[in-house]
Amino acid sequence: MNFINSLLFILFTGFLFSQPQPSVDFFKADIDIIPDPNYKGINGKVTYSFKVLNKTDSVFLDAKNMEFSSVLLNGKKVRHTNTKERIIFYKKLRADKTYKLTLDYSTIPEQTVYFLGWEDSIPDNNQIWTQGQGKYTSYWLPSFDDMNEKVEFDLSITFDKSYDVIANGKLTDTIIKESMRTWFFDMNKPMSSYLLAFAIGDYNCKKIKSKSGIPLELYYYPGDSLKEEPTYRYSKEIFDFLSDEIGIAYPWQNYKQIPVRDFLYAGMENTGTTIFSDGYVIDSIAFVDKNYVNVNAHEMAHQWFGNLVTEKDGNHHWLHEGFATYYALLAEKKLFGEDYFYWKLYESAKQLQLLDSQGKGEALTNPKASSLTFYEKGAWALHILRNTLGDKAFREGMQSYLKRFQYSNVTISDFIGEMQQFTDSDLKEFEQTWLLDTRFPYEEVKKLLAESSADLQTYFDLQWKLTSSNTNNEQLIKKVWDHYSSPRIKENIILDYHKSLSESFLKNAFTTEDLKTRQALCITTDRIPSGLIKQFESLLQDNSYITIENALYRLWISHPDLRIIYLEKTKGIIGLPNKNVRLLWLFLAVLTKNYLDDAQKADYTEELFGYTSTEYSVEVRQNAFSLLAEVFPLTDQNLLDLIDASVHYSWQFRNFARNLIERLLKDEKQKERLRKLSKELNGKELRYIKTKLEVE
Repeated sequence: MNFINSLLFILFTGFLFSQPQPSVDFFKADIDIIPDPNYKGINGKVTYSFKVLNKTDSVFLDAKNMEFSSVLLNGKKVRHTNTKERIIFYKKLRADKTYKLTLDYSTIPEQTVYFLGWEDSIPDNNQIWTQGQGKYTSYWLPSFDDMNEKVEFDLSITFDKSYDVIANGKLTDTIIKESMRTWFFDMNKPMSSYLLAFAIGDYNCKKIKSKSGIPLELYYYPGDSLKEEPTYRYSKEIFDFLSDEIGIAYPWQNYKQIPVRDFLYAGMENTGTTIFSDGYVIDSIAFVDKNYVNVNAHEMAHQWFGNLVTEKDGNHHWLHEGFATYYALLAEKKLFGEDYFYWKLYESAKQLQLLDSQGKGEALTNPKASSLTFYEKGAWALHILRNTLGDKAFREGMQSYLKRFQYSNVTISDFIGEMQQFTDSDLKEFEQTWLLDTRFPYEEVKKLLAESSADLQTYFDLQWKLTSSNTNNEQLIKKVWDHYSSPRIKENIILDYHKSLSESFLKNAFTTEDLKTRQALCITTDRIPSGLIKQFESLLQDNSYITIENALYRLWISHPDLRIIYLEKTKGIIGLPNKNVRLLWLFLAVLTKNYLDDAQKADYTEELFGYTSTEYSVEVRQNAFSLLAEVFPLTDQNLLDLIDASVHYSWQFRNFARNLIERLLKDEKQKERLRKLSKELNGKELRYIKTKLEVE
């Protein structure tokens, strides 16, 4: 085959095989993999069983940058082509016959499998974990970048026996051979390949059972035993609630939750095996500021909505994210009450109204819509649908939908058609307003919220009076403040109308014991009036790391003569997993005159500057870079850490680092420093920084 013909063949097959394969049905996969952290690669073997639906002469699998040492069909070599995107094999296959395809392969995944900690000397820091996010399991397993191919995956993983290995399915056996152990996981139902996952690291596990007897496995790092309870607080309650509320039995054998370092998102709902960011591994004080409850409920709800019933493609993404968001809100309603539920819906509505007012409103049928649209507008659409149908019809419709389409793929039309059977109302208006229109009907949802919540009715009445009455704003606010005890009304009054409130009003507001209202008082004040200093000092004792962080900063700024006292009161507090209080404390301590002797200042400066190191999480590193860049010149090591961050796999952290580098390059001295440091670099870091220096 000459060059032109080869090129045409690759282009043609790339187009042809970008579509699903209607002629075959893959239904079973037996996978054996050996992750190798030394070269960040995977050695594997997979045997697929598939049935031919219509006779064909070729079949393909998605396989990114893989090498194949053996390709066998029913135990015999078969002609094949490896395009580095797919492996295609050629054989005349008969309809209604079952075949087995066995592939031995190796690969160094460019994404989807992440090896952390193997290049440093920190003990118990090593991890390997996967993140498919819709597709791309094909970077570590010949598989399907298509949600419509559902397969029963059985996975065995061989690795160093001193580690813990967790994956989808039931652990049926382990076998030790010298220093290695093989873990065998069995799935008994089919799923899309993007939901296949594993995690390797050093973990302890708390095992409990749901009301229905489903085993729940809650993993945590050995050093975090005191954080296990607040991190996983309400997990069993959420699981039991969702099972009852949805009305369809949990469809998988067990449910596991595994925290990992530097995860790309809050969490990922792999089938029966949620992997989530260890930034949610918190202590009891942090619970009020940042807890795992909503993410926990969201990923758990996906086990039905996304995993059991899966969208056909991105045009129907609402069926995943909107549903998981709504059922997570319902779980929080059960845990925290109706007021909590309706105030969260109101906060969501305000965000969507802002998006709409900026001309950025999106339809839920838009496959490129933002997360805010898919998650929050999607949840609102379901809330409206439930209100339209009534609780009984809504639940019956959901159950019918899940039963009919279980272990298969659906469209929005499939869902609407199923729900239509449980109401006499025509759902076309609902479809037009909530699924097809780009606008968000804010006034409609405000009316519904007012009808549902007396608190919100009171708050909306106050808002109207503040814009229409000639009465002094504070008088109107004080009347509501004194008459209603709702903490959420008071919190929102402070957040929205603090500029209208006198010092005496604010002093009285500080008498509340509600942590969120006190936090609002803190974060809405830039400089502290002398008459409120004692009230702000009391915030340093609150059980909230965000409150302590903000109070410390504002007190330090507003009252230089008392800085040492404030630093002494907060010395030793670490804060959230991103070390928010500790980093701020170090920053302020180093800047405070006459507080530290030379040795202490040197030690604290070294600690502060050291937090940009790759040994820390991206949250800690980004927090440290943000503080240092405002006041201090970065050291050479900080700059090297920043360059490392500029090619990090986390796109959020990577973008932050690149923006900071752009700022530094505007300074000729910093530019020259970066030029000199580039001589110490290689690989991706060198390529990136050379590109920036050449542009500059």
